[in-house]
Amino acid sequence: MLWQDVLITVVGIIFSISLLPQIAHGFKQKIGPIKFETSVPTFLGCYTVAFAYFTLALYFSAITTFITGTLWLILVIQRIVYKK
Repeated sequence: MLWQDVLITVVGIIFSISLLPQIAHGFKQKIGPIKFETSVPTFLGCYTVAFAYFTLALYFSAITTFITGTLWLILVIQRIVYKK
């Protein structure tokens, strides 16, 4: 296992954990507070980077980045479902 994979994985886990309170807040308050201009490019970028990591055999990094992208996608969905 490459040290870069471990480092990127740890950072990806931190990024994912940091999004959980925002997602929980959105579900509790029934709001989608994150703008599309922020959330859509971020989740698409995360998925693209996850694919790149996968092609470089950085599998743990790919998984954590994909999870982070999925959490951003949830924020997009909240924005759609809980329209203001």
